[in-house]
Amino acid sequence: MAAAAQIFDSASREGRMTFMPFLTAGDPDTDTTAALIRVLADAEVDLIELGFPYSDPIADGPVIQASYTRALAKGLTVEHIFGMMRTLPTDELPPILAMVSFALIFRCGTNFFIKRAAEAGFGGLIVPDLPAEEADEIAEISAANSLDLVQLIAPTTSPGRTDQILSISRGFVYCISVAGTTGVRNVIPAELSQQLQHLRRRTRLPLAVGFGISSPDQAQSLEGVADGVIVGSAIVRMIAKAETANAALISVREFAVEMAHAVHRLAPSRKL
Repeated sequence: MAAAAQIFDSASREGRMTFMPFLTAGDPDTDTTAALIRVLADAEVDLIELGFPYSDPIADGPVIQASYTRALAKGLTVEHIFGMMRTLPTDELPPILAMVSFALIFRCGTNFFIKRAAEAGFGGLIVPDLPAEEADEIAEISAANSLDLVQLIAPTTSPGRTDQILSISRGFVYCISVAGTTGVRNVIPAELSQQLQHLRRRTRLPLAVGFGISSPDQAQSLEGVADGVIVGSAIVRMIAKAETANAALISVREFAVEMAHAVHRLAPSRKL
């Protein structure tokens, strides 16, 4: 499996942005999650973000929180997720990054969790509740296991903390489009473009934007100022509304193909 940086570098050379959809592991079950990952790979998405359900998420809106609750109510565990990942042909898939609370990592043991994540086929970790000033240990262990540690930057992040985050991030920077939690929104804030341009002057890492993006039109507003688009709540809601697992696979595939096609036509902020 290629590393996230390789995916962004390849896309940059091709003059296009990347598309990364989000799935909740175990919603509605791990077999369907595995099938959805394969469907997304067939739709030619560039990366996949896989959420580890947690009882007290800090950055997720009601749609993703509800999916976490459904998965946990069925008894989903971290080991179930790792077991599902081991059934997948990861060498045939785009990089899969775990969106996981540090509370879960700490509960399992940092060394143990990261080693198991690497063995299961993950390409990186996105840890939304890990302060940059406390990230040195997990960054070192992640690097030793060939995992990217992706950090989040919000519109409210101070300049000092932004420098800390950029110095420790690997793979790409996860840029939150708005202050608040995840969820579908009708418009992308105008000030986001200014924030991204400011970040571009401070780092050569790829900039991927998430939280609130749900359509090709919204993705188009990021052309030239971002390098990737992340879509979560729109896909999770689609899966929740599907009457059967097969219906979920069909609707997610159609949406992913449409989004990938639209995003891949957009120019990135980085040009290699």
